[in-house]
Amino acid sequence: MKKSTLFICLSLLSIACKQRPAKEVRTENSNEAFHKMLENYWEDRMKMFPLEATANGDNRYNDQLPNDGSTAFIQQSKAFYSKYNEAVKAFDREKLNDNDKISYDIFSREMNMALEGYNFHSEYLPVNQFWSLTITLPQLGSGSGSQPFATVKDYDNFLGRINGFSVWADTALTNMRTGIAKGYVLPRALVIKVIPQLEAIPTKDVTKSIFYGPINNFPKDFNDADKKRLTEAYTKAINEKINPSYQKLATFFKTEYLPKARTSSGIDAIPQGKELYQYLINYWTTTNKTPQEVYDLGLQQVANIRSEMEKVKAEVGFKGDLKAFFNYANTDKQFMPYKTPKEIIDAFWAIKAKEDPQLKKLFNQVPKMKFEIRQTEAFRAASASPEYIAGTPDGKRPGIFYVPILDATKFNTVGMETLFLHEAIPGHHYQNALQIENTSLPTFRRFAWYGAYGEGWALYAESLGKELGLLSDPYQYLGHLSDAMLRAVRLVVDAGLHTQGWSREKAIQYMTDNMRISEAEATSEVERYMAIPGQALSYKIGQLKIRELRTKYEKQLGSKFNIAEFHHQVLNDGCLPLDVLESKMDSWAAKQ
Repeated sequence: MKKSTLFICLSLLSIACKQRPAKEVRTENSNEAFHKMLENYWEDRMKMFPLEATANGDNRYNDQLPNDGSTAFIQQSKAFYSKYNEAVKAFDREKLNDNDKISYDIFSREMNMALEGYNFHSEYLPVNQFWSLTITLPQLGSGSGSQPFATVKDYDNFLGRINGFSVWADTALTNMRTGIAKGYVLPRALVIKVIPQLEAIPTKDVTKSIFYGPINNFPKDFNDADKKRLTEAYTKAINEKINPSYQKLATFFKTEYLPKARTSSGIDAIPQGKELYQYLINYWTTTNKTPQEVYDLGLQQVANIRSEMEKVKAEVGFKGDLKAFFNYANTDKQFMPYKTPKEIIDAFWAIKAKEDPQLKKLFNQVPKMKFEIRQTEAFRAASASPEYIAGTPDGKRPGIFYVPILDATKFNTVGMETLFLHEAIPGHHYQNALQIENTSLPTFRRFAWYGAYGEGWALYAESLGKELGLLSDPYQYLGHLSDAMLRAVRLVVDAGLHTQGWSREKAIQYMTDNMRISEAEATSEVERYMAIPGQALSYKIGQLKIRELRTKYEKQLGSKFNIAEFHHQVLNDGCLPLDVLESKMDSWAAKQ
């Protein structure tokens, strides 16, 4: 899963870039002026959201960590979106070329969605157990994330972010106290998960701190004077900034926040909760589906996939019900053949080698970006899911498929092929890399992310397994169905939690009844949906739309349909809202 969002990851500081007056732009009304406006927007955005810039490989603002919960920042960021919402209106869409019309539609939607988000108070809920700066900062500071630590300036840059975190933490505390007073609080179950995360960061021995990682791994060309200065600076920053801030947050969550945490599970329990959930559905799925439509779609998909699972059970001759079959696939030792993490990583490389000969039949364009498979770092492996982190345009960072391995002897092979299809090739790696490498797109589109498209593509990629020479083993196919079931169940559970009055416990039970999942895994999943409502809906809704389009064009074009060209057309304009994708694909099909 690629972690990038407007609502959760609103970061950081505005320096407005000078732009021609709207009247002049309206008069000129050219593609060139439109491109200039988009580039101005991107430059302004990177200044305002420097964490986003760092993730994109733009290192100009690596020392900055704006206080995104402050009133000043909220006003500045809203003014930023308002400015560009007016700027795009100055152009006549019909006078733009086809590619720019797509950009116009995406950009207009982005500005409107961003501005609508200010109707809700995300600043009152700045910390959860899944996505928040309290988790992101250690990943950056460890030296193994997107924050570079190759030069002395890189090391000094991160000291600036540590300083910024102290200010951010104080503002977060103030906002959460306001949230308590106004009814914006996390469910108790989530608060219980946050507390140990916060308590794990401060260390009595500074050399054991995750933020000391870069000091343990100085580049070889650093001189002794720089090493000494930076060691002292990081020691001081950890002792005087990091440790006190995390300790303060942990104490607050234990003594003030936990007693006020709510017993309800759904976002509809907070002020404007129902309206917020509808907004999040629109944001994450890029559709106007209602919660009830999402819920009903999920029930239908769950029934269909259960039927397929019954067929696999019959094929292998298993005697017992589906729940017993799930337990067998989860626990039988034949599905846990590995002894070391290296064996697991090698097994994923073997999956790639198996599908490689077939990829050229389904794809006529492949990324140039390098690809790696890595074991997830130990400090975050316990709470991490398998994930893909996109590389950078300059090639300095490859696309990376991260695999958390806590105990290699307990790593289950069932579903490994599907996992690789989704997180790696041709899922997230193909989609992200091709988008970043497409220099014909304006910069804001090269780095855009829409969950319904990005996660929808990755889930669609799972369905290509048999066409790519995979999923021939019935247990790998069961793994494929299990992952498909997870995405279908999410529709039911997410909407159930946030609009149907479902409790956390009811959601967990529904998952374990319908999935090859342990209670602990189901609990983690459900609490994720409680923390970030709507995000989990994007996978299945996006996948169903892409599959619907493929089926439509196969029938419409007959012998003229070319699967490799279809995939090229789906991918070649980058991440798109689903309605924009469908409009673009319909135009393509009409020309065949």
